[in-house]
Amino acid sequence: MNASNGPAIHEALATAAREHLIRRLPKAELHVHLEGTLEPEMLVAKAFHHGVQLPWAGIEALRAAYRFENLQSFLDLYYAGCGVLRTAQDFHDLTWAYLQRARADGVVHVEAFFDPQAHTARGVPLETVMTGILDALNDGHAELGITYRLIPNFLRHLSEEDAEATLDALAPWYTAIHGFGLDSSEVGHPPSKFLHVFARVRALGFPVVAHAGEEGPPAYVAEALDVLGAVRIDHGIRAIEDPALVGRLARAQIPLTVCPLSNVRLCAVPDLARHPLRALFDSGCLVTINSDDPAYFGGYIAENYRAVAEALGFSDAEIKRLAANSIRASWLHDTVKARHLAAIDAV
Repeated sequence: MNASNGPAIHEALATAAREHLIRRLPKAELHVHLEGTLEPEMLVAKAFHHGVQLPWAGIEALRAAYRFENLQSFLDLYYAGCGVLRTAQDFHDLTWAYLQRARADGVVHVEAFFDPQAHTARGVPLETVMTGILDALNDGHAELGITYRLIPNFLRHLSEEDAEATLDALAPWYTAIHGFGLDSSEVGHPPSKFLHVFARVRALGFPVVAHAGEEGPPAYVAEALDVLGAVRIDHGIRAIEDPALVGRLARAQIPLTVCPLSNVRLCAVPDLARHPLRALFDSGCLVTINSDDPAYFGGYIAENYRAVAEALGFSDAEIKRLAANSIRASWLHDTVKARHLAAIDAV
């Protein structure tokens, strides 16, 4: 072997070992939108099957459209993609495809988001949506060993009255739902806009999560906690701008479901090297790694772990701690958490 090749070989071996570690670690995904796992190939195939006319000439043209200037530019394409989801089989296929990718990345538990209003507004019955998603999640548990919790989100660009109507319409499936969240366009739509509907959610006994502090200010994170009663913050990265808020999050160990590749693709941060994840982690916050809308942002959960490790210098021990954070932040029973945490220690 040529001695000059030594460093390159060493680096290649280290990269392979890191990849092996990431995929072997049992982990929970706590921030993934099922509609955001709609890969271009499935989107185009479903459009053809249902006779839906797409504004793109084909798969490559569609992929070329995945260049976003901000959250809203992504949401415009995201909601257009939802238009090909028409039947229970469509929602099953979507969810099942995600679960297979998640299992390959070492995911043992998923707490999945979906947007009921994005479908009912198109005339798709809730029964169609719920049947397809739940059948696939139950298949994933039985065949892939992935446990799950299901979280419908209210769309914040719509009215609180619309959210309340959606809460009522979901009543037949309350036993299959594990919490409620808030997503969509953040700027100009503070959490306090949804004060009353989330009071009802809490009165029904459901935990609350909320997207906050992605594009919106740190004050939105505080509002989600204090006004909505959120037990977990989705994104939350702009909390870094408020040291007192960071201290609060760290002391209370309020989970942050961070989505690094998403934050870069939506221009919430300029690049991964300047992502606040490292600072939040070092401050003692309970940060977790997630994929958000991986079909649109170029990476499922293992890719997010790998990118963070490379850009922010996370050691193998810290990667294991991130995986453990995901289990601790989940809504799994404590005995199941303990089993997964022991498995992480053993890797």
